[in-house]
Amino acid sequence: MFDKAAALFDLRLRPEDRAGGGGRDPAPRKKSAQGAKPKSSSKRGNGRGGGRGLLTRLVYWALVLCLWAGVAGIGGVVWIGAHLPPIQNLEIPKRPPSIKILGTDGHVLLTRGDLGSAVVPLSAMPPYLPKAIVAIEDRRFYSHFGIDPFGIARAAIANILHRGVSQGGSTLTQQLAKNLFLTQERTFARKMQEAVLAVWLEHKFTKKQILELYLNRVYFGSGAYGVEAASQRYFGKSVRQITLAEAAMLAGLVKSPSRLSPLRNPKLARERADLVVAAMEDEHYITKPMAQAAIAHPATAVTTAGSGSANYAADWIMDVIDDLIGRVEQDIVVKTTIDPKIQNLAEASLVDELNAKGKKYNVGQGAVVVMTPEGAVRALVGGRNYAQSQFNRAVSAKRQPGSAFKPFVYLTALEHGLTPDTLRDDKPINVRGWKPGNFEHEYQGPVTLTRALAQSLNTVSVRLTLELGPATVARTAYRLGISSKLEPNASLALGTSEVSPLELVGAYAPFANGGLAVEPHVVESITDANGKSLYARKDRTLGRVVAAQYVAMMNMMMMETLLTGTAHNAHFEGWPAAGKTGTSQDFRDAWFVGYTSHLVTGVWLGNDDSSPMKKTTGGSLPVEIWSRVMTGAHQGVPVTALPGLGGSGSGGPLFGAPSGDVPVSSNNPYGSTVGGGGRYAGQGSLVPPGDIPNAAPARVAAHPSRQPARSGIDDWLINRLFGR
Repeated sequence: MFDKAAALFDLRLRPEDRAGGGGRDPAPRKKSAQGAKPKSSSKRGNGRGGGRGLLTRLVYWALVLCLWAGVAGIGGVVWIGAHLPPIQNLEIPKRPPSIKILGTDGHVLLTRGDLGSAVVPLSAMPPYLPKAIVAIEDRRFYSHFGIDPFGIARAAIANILHRGVSQGGSTLTQQLAKNLFLTQERTFARKMQEAVLAVWLEHKFTKKQILELYLNRVYFGSGAYGVEAASQRYFGKSVRQITLAEAAMLAGLVKSPSRLSPLRNPKLARERADLVVAAMEDEHYITKPMAQAAIAHPATAVTTAGSGSANYAADWIMDVIDDLIGRVEQDIVVKTTIDPKIQNLAEASLVDELNAKGKKYNVGQGAVVVMTPEGAVRALVGGRNYAQSQFNRAVSAKRQPGSAFKPFVYLTALEHGLTPDTLRDDKPINVRGWKPGNFEHEYQGPVTLTRALAQSLNTVSVRLTLELGPATVARTAYRLGISSKLEPNASLALGTSEVSPLELVGAYAPFANGGLAVEPHVVESITDANGKSLYARKDRTLGRVVAAQYVAMMNMMMMETLLTGTAHNAHFEGWPAAGKTGTSQDFRDAWFVGYTSHLVTGVWLGNDDSSPMKKTTGGSLPVEIWSRVMTGAHQGVPVTALPGLGGSGSGGPLFGAPSGDVPVSSNNPYGSTVGGGGRYAGQGSLVPPGDIPNAAPARVAAHPSRQPARSGIDDWLINRLFGR
């Protein structure tokens, strides 16, 4: 090849091309007598010869460079092809499944899945949406072959002028190739692979198919992949219903989804949308009046208070789905028990309170769970800000409930024969060196169980736990719904064993429904994209776990907590309500779980590192949050009494006997059933050795008024326990 080029352009120096005008003369020239210089004509001739030599050399090396560039180009294409899957085997990757999560109102709460939306045919989209994308992203989309040389040249010039990367020359087809097959890294090799794949896509698919794939795959920011997910995320409606202004805003997001998000920067998003509208007018996709109307009435993103916290519920729902139907391999629609209004209300109540008072009281985090007495979760807020922390404190955090655990102690006491009017002594107690005291370090002497629970007197709760046996109290808590491990020791009375907010709220539900066990649940049904049922929750009764008369007693006692007790700051009028506050040691946790016959709501506040708050108790900030949530959630709901109180609850009249004997627990140490009068066949439980100071193990009567004849040591022990 090079020989042919050399023959065509003989680049060897000829004698006349040499310096001095040619080869060496056979004989030296004789100088003229006058010593005259060579003629000027000889000089001109030599100049022309030198110019021709330079030109031929330039042509030669240009050809050489072109040849090598061609060889390098062919080699590059071969290398890229070697690092791609065989073109004949390339297929459009299967779109990951979309999981659409619906609230109780039937509207979409969130969409989960890598793409986040179902495929919408191009024919179902408003015609101005694909035109908006083409106008702003790839005006020559319908004329190029996957690569746009003019666009690449324009971008190169712009980048040179701006001394940086200010424009990209990628076509819509190249962007689709990158999204489907390649990574997001910015390298020359990846760019070349993108170009090859773009040409392949143009060969395999029509322009309409490519545009439809692009619109259903491209990322629009805020976790939304595809136009349907983006439309739902930003405008709260299907892409089929969006306006021209909204379509322009969506098209404008593709360039920089995060920076131009209307949720983060509405001003920039609108300015970009105006550019899209102008481009559409330039391309004659819309008329001038249409453009003016779209600019005059720009799109506005829909923001909801619960859009962040709903992600906590969605995370839990995703875990539940896996348990119900296994691995998801198709698009599904999940109908949940989440009420968007209550979800928004719960989030706003928590966030507003922490924003206003969190710094003052050193409270960094919180959780709220709202549940029906039947166990349907209406709202679940797992933290202050989902974007900053995805840890779900409502479901996964295990914290000490403090005095919020005491209802299980008092229920155990009632089931063992005591009544709300039974007296117990509130005075200092020493359990093998452990000296639990009351919050105010004051003691009231003999008090009723009702007053002791309402005032959250620690010494009485500890005495009852020792009297009944910590293991017995633990079994009561398990029976009502606590699933975390409980340490059966004396400190259990003060809620030292950790539980999650979700399980604690679920364990309070039997008090609100008349004594029936519940299973906290959030999924009602699951269907595929065509409506075929994959799962439907069946109403099932788990059975009674608390006899009706004890439910009534507990409701009466815990109502007193809101009237005169530690939750007297609650501002919730018009509804009979009951509940219990809780504060763990050193103010590390603050709780309030309260309920009506309509809803059970629990609030937890604290810090993730368990650092102490500044004297934040369950009766302060948690009660305030609870009051706001419950007040809003009960608007327009007919008032009903708590079970067993007022005759309208499922438990009948106050202290009314249940219909028939109901087993208290399979673990009941008395081995008896609870009858109409609450009497037991057994005589008492064995107190664990060492739990009662200065006393040997002995059998303690379940109720002082129902004891058989006792020995002197029995009388002494009871006197020691009950302060007689």
